[in-house]
Amino acid sequence: MKAIVLAVVTGAVLLTGGCAVFTVADAAVSVVATTVKVGAKVVGAGVEAALPDDDDEDD
Repeated sequence: MKAIVLAVVTGAVLLTGGCAVFTVADAAVSVVATTVKVGAKVVGAGVEAALPDDDDEDD
């Protein structure tokens, strides 16, 4: 009986450990994606500020 309980508990721990690894990897990907997104917005804003606008407003 103890062997069955031990096997079930060990199996549950191993299955849950896989979920934890997936969660950590997913969080890391989310952080990188957010960093790239914010970086692209900052670069885009810098380009907008540095390059003159071609619209002629005094027509």
